[in-house]
Amino acid sequence: MDNNELLNKVTSKAKEWLSETYDEKTRQEVRRMLESEDKTELIDSFYKQLEFGTGGLRGIMGAGINRMNIYTVGAATQGLSNYLKVNFSELDEIKVAIGHDCRNNSRLFAETCAGVFAANGIKVLLFDDLRPTPELSFVIREFKCQSGIILTASHNPKEYNGYKAYWDDGSQIVAPHDVNIVNEVKNIKPEDIKFNGPDELITIIGEEADKLFLKKVKTASLSPDVVERHKDIKIVYTPIHGTGVKLIPAAIRAFGFTNIFNVPEQDVVSGNFPTVVSPNPEEVAAMKMAIEKAKKIDADVVMASDPDADRIGVAVKNDKGEFIIVNGNQTALLFIYYIIIKMKENGQMKGNEFIVKTIVSTELIAEIARKNNVEYFDVYTGFKFIAEVIRENEGVKKYIGGGEESFGFMPADFVRDKDAVTSCALMAEITAWAIDQGKTLYELLQDIYLEYGYSKEKMKYVVRKGQSGAAEIQKIMESLRNNPPKILGGSDLEVVKDYLSLKEKNVLTGKESDINQKTTSNVLQFFTKDGTKISVRPSGTEPKIKFYFEVKGQLTSREGFDLAEEIASSKIDSIMEELGL
Repeated sequence: MDNNELLNKVTSKAKEWLSETYDEKTRQEVRRMLESEDKTELIDSFYKQLEFGTGGLRGIMGAGINRMNIYTVGAATQGLSNYLKVNFSELDEIKVAIGHDCRNNSRLFAETCAGVFAANGIKVLLFDDLRPTPELSFVIREFKCQSGIILTASHNPKEYNGYKAYWDDGSQIVAPHDVNIVNEVKNIKPEDIKFNGPDELITIIGEEADKLFLKKVKTASLSPDVVERHKDIKIVYTPIHGTGVKLIPAAIRAFGFTNIFNVPEQDVVSGNFPTVVSPNPEEVAAMKMAIEKAKKIDADVVMASDPDADRIGVAVKNDKGEFIIVNGNQTALLFIYYIIIKMKENGQMKGNEFIVKTIVSTELIAEIARKNNVEYFDVYTGFKFIAEVIRENEGVKKYIGGGEESFGFMPADFVRDKDAVTSCALMAEITAWAIDQGKTLYELLQDIYLEYGYSKEKMKYVVRKGQSGAAEIQKIMESLRNNPPKILGGSDLEVVKDYLSLKEKNVLTGKESDINQKTTSNVLQFFTKDGTKISVRPSGTEPKIKFYFEVKGQLTSREGFDLAEEIASSKIDSIMEELGL
């Protein structure tokens, strides 16, 4: 399609939004784009439909079919309503829960969705104000809802918003419902959306749900005696302007800790995230203010959550007295190690326990499980896949923890999504447990490496926005799929796993085998003879292609940790250079 043809197409689509179907504010926004000499915004807003994918919606806010607005979220909700009414037709009452984060328009979108559900005869439990995503998951289960949604764009920049849909087990929707709902939403036209249902079908919830959730969070504690001995450790926490401010300090206090320091500037709830460029606890800049606070008070641990409080960021003091952010893999290692060791000490292991990790996460998690005779599962990126494993093993095997490299962990199954609320409280307890043994968290992490083997991980992403960017990302994947590198970091490529074909091939022997996953995914993995693992996948929610690196190293003492880190970092850098990153 040439530029003139594309412009004609988007102009035609945009003019449809000037009809009486749309409100005056939306029509004004569309007129502005049509009249502007620069057609970039017009094209990006109308060149494609904002897809209701298997995880929901996520996009820039504004008018247009490729934007987050009351019409795109309304269409998603109408499609979901249609599907729920078919799937739960035997019930006298269908019930959904709705939550939202701190983002601009999140409350508007939440109320819009509540009105659409109600207009379709569906009972709604709507939170009175912003709440963490894990609480929404809990409420679906606790109040026996058939579905739920939360309006959030997680840690994306302020221009974004999103819509995540959940099923009756509190998990984000998986097959076959995900594809079926996507198809239902695709068929919704603006005139099909039923807005403004009766108020009597909408119940506002809040404090009662909070109390029930926090009571359940407290059950994740494994060392109340340790907490009692070290309840006054210094904990710095920041919600980075998001929903964590509502419940995370309360959860940490519920565990028994008394010395929590906040960052007042970042307790301010704001969808503009005024103190950061990106509200992502993976980034040093986002945690800078909390770390500065920690330096002043000589804190024992620093924690942060993203805007919807499902991801946890942790900073610890290293052997030089500097606060450093531990990556998501390291956070997961600390959790898994602690949970398994403490459950063994407490006599809570019955032999049917399991953990779950994602395929792009560190293989050391699997090593900890293997050496402790705990079953583990590998799943695709996304906690809906972790929740799916839990559902399949419900009543037979016991889930005790699971996570992924992108700063998400789920310590218990009363929530079926990433859970920074419970994770922050449990990380405070792990800090106290380390101190109880005369160690810092940093030293505890080093001891895990000494016992189970050392590896270093790094993630690099390449951003390619818009229509041309999506095509470029596709070309990168095709090139790697058709011409995989023969040597990486000085080691021969040994195994290639292609999750699009679900085939694993040993390139040295030519042997092929099937990959045990239910569905395909556009992910490639390369394994070299020396244990290096490289995973490549386009993001499902952002205009990015992500490269995950994990290299093995030698570590025989804490004193050798810095050297091991330096050697591993250098190796990752050389591999990235070989891949042109």
